Amino acid sequence: MSVEQTDSASNKWNSGSARVLGPQDGETVGQPNILHDRFMISGKDSGGGFALVEHLLPPHTLAAPLHRHTREDEYSFVLEGRLGALLGEEEVFADAGYLVFKPRGQWHTFWNAGDVPVRILELISPSGFEECFREMAAIGDALTPENMAEIGARYGVEVDFPGTGPIIERHGLSF
Repeated sequence: MSVEQTDSASNKWNSGSARVLGPQDGETVGQPNILHDRFMISGKDSGGGFALVEHLLPPHTLAAPLHRHTREDEYSFVLEGRLGALLGEEEVFADAGYLVFKPRGQWHTFWNAGDVPVRILELISPSGFEECFREMAAIGDALTPENMAEIGARYGVEVDFPGTGPIIERHGLSF
């Protein structure tokens, strides 16, 4: 079997062969090297089984308001930096090499808990929720709590903005 890389310009997989995604490949939304999501494997690629997204967060930045999913589980594997997460009532911290599991139905959020950027691989199973990231990124600076909650609702996500404030204050985060 031959192994082929993606075309960096179009990020399209070559069909019928094994695939390799390079460090600069995949669709990136946000600000590369500052705050971004890089779509590595979409639900279309996996037959709907999962999606894989790389998140990069600057120091002391909250990734999302407190929320819970009704359709999917999320797994965050820390590649670099220190990740903080609220999982239900429990705060946890994970350094490079650790995996944080966020099951559907559980209130959670996560943030960069360190002084250097944190980079994680986010596995979403089943796929579909990754499209929510694309929608929110397309809105850019016009993203408000109201349209964030509206977009999230389309993906079966509930958001708790009042519950988010104490997390931001406790850890000195920006959002």
